[in-house]
Amino acid sequence: MDSLAPSGGNGVVSPTETTAATSSQDPKNLDETINSIQKSLGLLHQLNLTVSSFNLASQPRLLQRLNNLVLELDNMSKLPEKCNIDVPMEVFNLIDDGKNPDEFTRDVLNKCIAKNQITKGMADALKGLRKHLLEELDQSFPDEVETYREIRFASAAEAKWVAQAQSMLPNGDVKVKPEV
Repeated sequence: MDSLAPSGGNGVVSPTETTAATSSQDPKNLDETINSIQKSLGLLHQLNLTVSSFNLASQPRLLQRLNNLVLELDNMSKLPEKCNIDVPMEVFNLIDDGKNPDEFTRDVLNKCIAKNQITKGMADALKGLRKHLLEELDQSFPDEVETYREIRFASAAEAKWVAQAQSMLPNGDVKVKPEV
């Protein structure tokens, strides 16, 4: 097995994967990976400077920088064992096309905003339909509509009381006391 190949799996990223990182991700491992990448880039820059101004006297420095780069790349190849990150295939395609990977994030956000607007429109349309139906029913069956409204009011009051008793917000979120 190649030492630069990702550990576990076949090294292929599924095109349906869209998560940035798994929930079990340790931020320390991610920081180590980022630091290793930055150190490797710095070593490559130093190596580039040494090679571009190469003369016979700079050969020991060139060999030392090559050895440092090899050691850092070896260290980087061991980091995937501690760090599990899923990268969407679309990001690799954008990079292959010479585009900025931030375009992927922008596109995902734009799609989410568009879907949110569609969903909001549907919810507003359903609220309007409900209001219209209640108005029509109120004209035809005023007693039944009044009974319905009383039942809805009692049910809503009971749900609110239960939510407050369980220290929950009306939207379902749990209140968290700030740590002192």
